[in-house]
Amino acid sequence: MVRISNTLFTFINIFPFFLGLVAVVVSIYFRLHGTTVCQNTLRNPLLIIGLVLFAVSLLAFIGSCCSNASFFLTAYSISVVLVVLALTGLTLFAMVVTNKALARRISGIGFSEYRLEDYSGWLKDHFVSNNNWDHIRSCLSYSHACKTLHSDATFSGFIKQKVSSIQSGCCKPPIYCKFVYKNATFWMVPKSGPDVEDSDCRTWSNDQRKLCYNCKSCKGGVLANIRKEWRLLAILNICVIVLVLITLNIGCSIRRRRRRKPDEKITFTA
Repeated sequence: MVRISNTLFTFINIFPFFLGLVAVVVSIYFRLHGTTVCQNTLRNPLLIIGLVLFAVSLLAFIGSCCSNASFFLTAYSISVVLVVLALTGLTLFAMVVTNKALARRISGIGFSEYRLEDYSGWLKDHFVSNNNWDHIRSCLSYSHACKTLHSDATFSGFIKQKVSSIQSGCCKPPIYCKFVYKNATFWMVPKSGPDVEDSDCRTWSNDQRKLCYNCKSCKGGVLANIRKEWRLLAILNICVIVLVLITLNIGCSIRRRRRRKPDEKITFTA
């Protein structure tokens, strides 16, 4: 038999409290310092989730510490139900809009090629549409995403190194263009022209301010990074849902116990 009391209920609520605090701090850090992607899609969801967890945990602390605070426990229970429903909806939505994605891995190459058409219409409309892309493209050109590539590597060494989705899509032309490799961000067009007729092959520029920032492959690389972030957010949501359901069950038990025996010490058997 396990004895569960207010003390244990308060202790369990420390986890969502600190989880919410960490989420808020990370969101603020992303907002102040940015990322190499130049548009971090996790910062606003993390901020909202963090503030909600912080507020719900505060209700739980008040409800468990005050003997006549049944109102706070009721408010806590209702809030947790709403949080679970919202997180479940957000998780399902994130899984649906990021489900359509297929990176093209080429034999002998250590990284993947990305295509814009391999992502859902919702992601394309909300993140790499013309208006949004102007900002991201401008930010990418001033970031250090491409400068971290090993420019002195041979071609065989270059294609075997691990690069991010942003670097793969934005810092080089697609491999199928069959350009002549000079270094990581400098590729010569053969005299006969690109090996295939593709807009990305014609868009590539050796100008370090342009590179492939206007390429569809660059947009695909950005979406691949967003997809990765949203998948991580979905995993975080699932963990939060499990945690708050556990605390909700304990909180409801305490509230029922208080209604039946208001003068009795809050201890029950689970």
